[in-house]
Amino acid sequence: MVKREIIDIDEEKCTGCGDCIPSCPEGALQLINGKARLVNETFCDGLGACINDCPEDAIIIEEREAKRYDEKAVAEKMLQKGDDVLKAHLEHLEEHGQEELLREALNYLRDQETEISLQKFENESPKVGVANSGCPGVTPKELETKEKDESPDLGTFSHLEQWPVQLKLLPTEAPYLKGAELLIVADCVPFAYGNFHNDFLEGNKVAVGCPKLDDADFYTEKLTDILKNNDINKLKTVHMEVPCCFGMNKIVEEATKATGKDVEMKEVTISVEGEIKNQKKANF
Repeated sequence: MVKREIIDIDEEKCTGCGDCIPSCPEGALQLINGKARLVNETFCDGLGACINDCPEDAIIIEEREAKRYDEKAVAEKMLQKGDDVLKAHLEHLEEHGQEELLREALNYLRDQETEISLQKFENESPKVGVANSGCPGVTPKELETKEKDESPDLGTFSHLEQWPVQLKLLPTEAPYLKGAELLIVADCVPFAYGNFHNDFLEGNKVAVGCPKLDDADFYTEKLTDILKNNDINKLKTVHMEVPCCFGMNKIVEEATKATGKDVEMKEVTISVEGEIKNQKKANF
């Protein structure tokens, strides 16, 4: 189970008209006992294609604990329904800027050696794996850092070289990741360690997340893709001393093992008082 966006149907408003059913080619909805029901959470991508076709405004998108959306299973089901349904699903992902899901679907379809033409989606879509949802908050960009003499007060001097920084949003094939030294940071660290920018961030690209509250399996898959798709040979994890925060090491360990690459790794532990408690080469 993960916390994500997924539809919710108000049973009191739903009249059972069924207008929403064709709007969900993934097959997540069915009419049961005169009401529209979400019958398969893994098939609901949370993009809400069904919402506009509900005349009673009975469907909303909410964020809650739900089963992980399974794009491969959906693509398999779409393939069985025929080319038109499959193309509609791929266009649905493309229109909503879901490049990573689109890439996952295209990779699955290539493996199946399907006869459907994928050229349209490969040539016209934004580069698969690079976030482009239309939201300025997730648009990838490189930042120009100031020279130190431009900012005499080092306390206000930023060494951030890229955006976004959240591992959940970080594009897997952003140009700034090529050959980068990657810093994997538990999100409490910059608050606890006062000189974070000067001591850790300078010269590195950064990915931030919480191994306790976020989806560790998703982070492992995302980091594996980042390491596979970029020439990254140096990686440093910085986490807090509290036990749950060491989960960041497990994420990094599983991701690096999955790539089979030789990556130089270091681990830094920060105390809750804001001091470097331990610093060593990672031995995963």
